Amino acid sequence: MKLPLEGIRVLDLSSIIAAPVTATTLGDFGAEIVKVEDPGQGDFMRRSAAKPGGRSLQWVQDARNKTSVTLDLRKPEAREIVNRLLPHFDVLVTNFRPPTLRKWGFDPETIRSRFPRLIALYVTGYGLTGPYADRGAFDRVASAFSGLTYVSGDPDRPPVRTGYAVIDYMGAYAGAFGVVTALYNRDHRGGSGQVIDLALYEPGFRASEDAMLAYSANGTVRERVGNTNPKVVPAADYDTADGKRMSIHAGTDALLRRLAKVIGRPGLADEPAFADYPSRVANQAELYAIIAEWVGRTTLAEAMKALVAADIPASPLMSVADIAADPHFRERGTLIDVEDEEYGRLTMAAPIPRMSETPGQVRSLGPALGSGNEAILGGMLGMDAAEIEALRKAGVI
Repeated sequence: MKLPLEGIRVLDLSSIIAAPVTATTLGDFGAEIVKVEDPGQGDFMRRSAAKPGGRSLQWVQDARNKTSVTLDLRKPEAREIVNRLLPHFDVLVTNFRPPTLRKWGFDPETIRSRFPRLIALYVTGYGLTGPYADRGAFDRVASAFSGLTYVSGDPDRPPVRTGYAVIDYMGAYAGAFGVVTALYNRDHRGGSGQVIDLALYEPGFRASEDAMLAYSANGTVRERVGNTNPKVVPAADYDTADGKRMSIHAGTDALLRRLAKVIGRPGLADEPAFADYPSRVANQAELYAIIAEWVGRTTLAEAMKALVAADIPASPLMSVADIAADPHFRERGTLIDVEDEEYGRLTMAAPIPRMSETPGQVRSLGPALGSGNEAILGGMLGMDAAEIEALRKAGVI
C-alpha cells in the first residue's frame, strides 16, 4: 500500500516535542524523515535513556519513522551540509529561536531566497514576528502565555498546568496541517514553497473557546471553575461510592431528562430551577449537588452501566494503566504493540487520524544516534567513506 505522503522528504532540524512530532506525524503517513541531531548526546528526547545518546522510551515512539543524522550545527561545515541537503527535500522543520536562525543562516529570508520551492515550518515560542519573537518558550511557558494555565484548576487554588505536554502536541498537529496544506498548494495549485510561522502558544490560545470574544464584548474574564464549565450544565466529574472518579455530561435538555430518570428524580428537568438553560446555569451548584449525591452512593461499575444504558456520555477518569487494559483502545487500534530490539514488546499510541484507504504506519522505531549518516551523506550527497570519516574526526558529525 502506498502511503499518502510517500515521496515527500522532510529535514527535521528541531528538538523537544512540538516541531519534531510534527515531522513524526508526517512520517506516520509515509513521508521520509531525516532527523538532524547533535553528535554524542543526540536529541533532548533521548535524555532519559540509560546512556547519553541512547534510545529512551519517549524517543522510541516520538522519533519513529525517522532516520538519524548527526551534525554539530554550531560548526559552519555542518551548516553547509544542511544547505547541500535542502535541495533534496520538500520540507524543512525547525524550532530554533530567531536569533539562532539568523546567526546560522536558516532564517526565513535566507531559506526562501535559496530554496524557493521548500516548505519551511518554523515552530518558535512566540512566532517569527512581534515584540517577543526572540524569546524562548517550552510547553509550560507557552501554556501560561496562551491563557490555558490561568483557567485550569479550582477557583480557590492557584492555576495548574495540564498533566501532559498538551501545547506541544497540539502544536505538532497544527504544524503537520500547515505542512500538508502548503504542499497541496505547491504541488496541486501551481504554488511555490512558503514559510509557515507557528508560535507554540497559538494552538493553546485557539482552544480558548469564546473567552476573547466575551472579553472584547463586555469585559468578562474567564476564570477557573474547577471541573465544571460555566456554560455547559450539568457537566462535571464526581466521586463514586467505591472511591473512583468519573465524568458525566448531561448538558442538553434531552440528556438531563434521561439523567434525571437514572438518578431517580424523573421530574427534575421540569422543576423551575432546572427547567431551562438560564435556570440551570444560575442554579448549577444545587443541580451538581443532586447528581453528586447519586454518584456518591453508586459504584463506578453500577453508574457506568446505568448511564451507558440511558445513552448518557460518561467515562471513568482513566489512568494509563486503565487505558492499557481497556478493550476499546485495543480493538479500535488506538494502541498498537511493537517489537523493539532494545526494549522488547512495547505498547504505544497508534498514528492518528484513522484513514480508511491509507492508514498511518509505524515502519520503524526511534533510530540509533547517527545510524543514517552513511546512507544520507553518502547516498544523497555522494560523500565517500573517507570524507565521512574526516567529518567524524573533526566533530562535525
